[in-house]
Amino acid sequence: MWTYDKKLQYPVKIKNPNPKLASLIISQLGGPDGELAASMRYLNQRYSMPWGEVTGILTDVGTEELAHLEMVAAILYQLTRNVSEDEIAKTPFATYFVDHTTGIYPVSASGIPTDMKYIGVKGDVIADLNEDLAADAAIPQMQPLSKNR
Repeated sequence: MWTYDKKLQYPVKIKNPNPKLASLIISQLGGPDGELAASMRYLNQRYSMPWGEVTGILTDVGTEELAHLEMVAAILYQLTRNVSEDEIAKTPFATYFVDHTTGIYPVSASGIPTDMKYIGVKGDVIADLNEDLAADAAIPQMQPLSKNR
């Protein structure tokens, strides 16, 4: 069991909107290795774990990923709030904006909606834990945005 404190684990305070950056960060929300996929992966894998300690860890980590989901959504909201359509049209965020405006919707940076096919749950302890390790290792290192991008 857990308690929801109704506050972000770490406050998000972005002063300058940046839809171009939001177009990259959106994958951390709804991409194959994003927070939504991670939370579902851990929370569903816990049922087939034969050891209570591992079940507890997967539950704790899965709910922690939900806290990350909230933080990433807050980042996206703050990066896109009060941005004009003209400003958005000049960025890669424009394709997302067509369908969702500035609503927070879990998609990858390429625009593919979150799909449970991203989630590896085999019911085999070794396979599932390897899936978790692989997904956590797959988070790409973001390079600084150049002016030419």
